[in-house]
Amino acid sequence: MAHDRAMDMEQQGAEEHVREQRDDQREGPEQELPARVHRARVWGGAARKLQDASPDGTVAARLRELADWAAATPYADQPVDTYGDLVVEELERRVAAELGFPAAAFFPTGTMAQQVALRSWAGRTGNAVVALHPLAHPEGHESDAFGTVSGLRTIHPTGEPRLPTADEVRDLPEPFGALMVELPLREAGFVLPTWDELVDVVEAARERDAVVHFDGARLWECTTHFGRSLPEIAGLADSVYVSFYKSLGGMSGAVLAGPEELVAEAKLWRHRYGGQIFSQYPAALSALRGLDTELPALPSYVAHARVVADALREAFTEAGVGWFRVHPGIPHTHQFQVWLPYDPDTLTAAALSLAEDTGTTLFRRWFPAPVGGPPGMAMTEVTVGAPGLEWTKEDVKEATREFLSRIPD
Repeated sequence: MAHDRAMDMEQQGAEEHVREQRDDQREGPEQELPARVHRARVWGGAARKLQDASPDGTVAARLRELADWAAATPYADQPVDTYGDLVVEELERRVAAELGFPAAAFFPTGTMAQQVALRSWAGRTGNAVVALHPLAHPEGHESDAFGTVSGLRTIHPTGEPRLPTADEVRDLPEPFGALMVELPLREAGFVLPTWDELVDVVEAARERDAVVHFDGARLWECTTHFGRSLPEIAGLADSVYVSFYKSLGGMSGAVLAGPEELVAEAKLWRHRYGGQIFSQYPAALSALRGLDTELPALPSYVAHARVVADALREAFTEAGVGWFRVHPGIPHTHQFQVWLPYDPDTLTAAALSLAEDTGTTLFRRWFPAPVGGPPGMAMTEVTVGAPGLEWTKEDVKEATREFLSRIPD
């Protein structure tokens, strides 16, 4: 049964890899871009929304916002960076300090950063096996890059939709050189272990003579759940990757933080992988902006996500929705899942109609529920950001009632 469960979860990961393209492809290549652009304009341009998502806004508006912020900083009069110096080096120093590590390296993508980190650790441990969850990003969203490009092999401590336990790590039947822990585990519902569970998992990996790497693409928002600072959380691991566009509103880019020797080698591999880009000041500046403006606000987003989740649950119950799921019941971060018993295309159309007619974006895209869930369900992800702080509990319930009224009988 455990094996079957793991296989189901792996299949889910493969399906998630293409889910964001599926609905547009049904409309045909000629309609694909216009449909996506229309949705982005409607949802992103709504007067009331829960978050400012990455596709929101226009190119010109985004560039103006970044230029206005940069003009008031010491970076405004610096020369443009070349091959990772100046503002890029400043970003690396800033992130290393935020996470409590001695060194950090900027990468154009998290996919590249994590491959480099784990292949560098494999060279040190002599073991290219990486233990990670089957729902982790490298398993479902990177086209088998670990094995195809970097010579790594993966094994799974568990197939359950949660992070592995210490006993599961101890009981892995073969040696492994690294344990990779995704915090939070997005595909399972942005879920986190307790602090004690995380400490125990790390200790279990050490008992197996393995290093520990955190996939911290969304690590920034984990402090509320754990009740610990970023350096305390990151300090459990030997290396950590963080992203800038997922929670901090950056354009792109990632950082790998760790020991000085590891980071020095990572910069060599960054060049070999094609990541030594001539100039990256827009991405670096947007990351620094996110650290200044979004990072301090994340705890308030997490707190309000719990208000939004509670309001959604009440609204669905009062409306008599047969079966629904707000998961986790109390969100661990500022993001969570919502499941409803309808076709995903129907729910996406209702979400779009609500925004078009009322200027309110409550939900965005809906997708088929993950493999192993109840049949006939659709799922969406809810993120609460700065705009969402203005929503009261009654605002959420009112928008939910209006959304449900647009679903055909």
